[in-house]
Amino acid sequence: MNDTERKAVIALRLENAQQTLQEAKLLMDNAYWNAAINRMYYACYYAVSALLIKNGIQAQTHTGVRQMLGLHFVKTNLLSSQNNAFYSDLFAKRHSGDYDVYIYFDKDVTVGLYPQSIEFITAIEKLIKNP
Repeated sequence: MNDTERKAVIALRLENAQQTLQEAKLLMDNAYWNAAINRMYYACYYAVSALLIKNGIQAQTHTGVRQMLGLHFVKTNLLSSQNNAFYSDLFAKRHSGDYDVYIYFDKDVTVGLYPQSIEFITAIEKLIKNP
């Protein structure tokens, strides 16, 4: 992938992150709590994948994306461990909500995650813009 293509993919991933956050808001407004958590996770995932692409870091799985984020950005103190813990927790909640039987998140849990998702994506965007 050349530099122009890479920049286009990064911009698209960041755009997807913002659009997916809007989807999460719509789902919360209609009390689809598990689905809203799914969309918040994917919004954060798209932002992280943009960051990895910008830095030439490859990951093949969702777990790999989390590992590369920790290795290259948390361990180097470019991203806080609190942000990393949030992203891991959101991944676990998304996974449980999608695959575990009888897991239903409620309004309080879900609504509390939304501003954290925005803060996380903002932190990732800052890393992309200011290496």
